[in-house]
Amino acid sequence: MKNITQQFNTGFEPFKALLIYKHEKEAEINQFQRNEEETQIYVESYDIGKDGRPINAHPLTLKEMTALHALLQTSPELQDTCLKSKGLLPNKVLYVNQQANGFAVWYTPPQEVTLFFVDGLHIPSGKFPIPAMLWKANADTLCVYAVKGKTKPHENTKLCHAPYLNIYGSGQVCMGTVQINIGKSTCLEDFMATWERYFFNSNFSHSISGNNSTKTNTTDLWRSLTGSTEPFPQEELLTNHLTLKQLIR
Repeated sequence: MKNITQQFNTGFEPFKALLIYKHEKEAEINQFQRNEEETQIYVESYDIGKDGRPINAHPLTLKEMTALHALLQTSPELQDTCLKSKGLLPNKVLYVNQQANGFAVWYTPPQEVTLFFVDGLHIPSGKFPIPAMLWKANADTLCVYAVKGKTKPHENTKLCHAPYLNIYGSGQVCMGTVQINIGKSTCLEDFMATWERYFFNSNFSHSISGNNSTKTNTTDLWRSLTGSTEPFPQEELLTNHLTLKQLIR
């Protein structure tokens, strides 16, 4: 958290207080429906006197609400910009949840990327073909999946296990010693780019799923793809019985 103690010691004075009242009562909708609780809210506003005590109690006015809204929009400490786009949503974005501990889901097409492997695997680091991928991440955790073909996925697209090492059967990536540093105010574009960089720049070191992420032994598969200029072999992808729709629930 940002330390704002110094700010409070340099001239901040209370000037307004809000007291929120809540009243709940059962309201019968009709004879065929069950009773439901009806909640009523009343907000009382107070000015703060010179001695620091609340005075001039009155119902919160529309003018005060408008002023409070403007204040919250312009205060950097109170703004929540996590996963907000800089402009139009990037084409690769499939879904964004901006609630507390929100997450984003995005897609990358088949491509050639640089992958890094620890020496003990006897797989030389370098350029490799990879399949289309589906990414799901929050500020702390990354899950990746593979998608057959080149078409951007839809809700009912069947997903496959990501054909990599260091990945659990659920799709969650074991980041090892990678230091995750994604702030709560990170914009959507930087959020996705950071996770992709973390993933591709880390060293693949071991199979968590017993080398069963692909039809062929996963470690042997990457050895065979060393120096390949052909697309990733689609027949190696194994379905995980998930769909995109299930990921965004």
